[in-house]
Amino acid sequence: MSVIRVTEILATSPTSWEDAVNNGLERATKTIRNVKGIDVLGWKAEIQNEKIVEYRVSMKVAFEVEDGPGS
Repeated sequence: MSVIRVTEILATSPTSWEDAVNNGLERATKTIRNVKGIDVLGWKAEIQNEKIVEYRVSMKVAFEVEDGPGS
């Protein structure tokens, strides 16, 4: 039986929302193994001088929990 855990993260990019999602996934996989999927919950942007200067995403990362010792 597998167990899936979900954690919420926020990620940013100066380039695009897609890049922000990829940055979040790349960072998450540095400390989380067995990532199975992501769900982007929201998209935001910081505006300065009528231009987007930072793209922001809120996302959930789903990953399979590994069996521990004695499992």
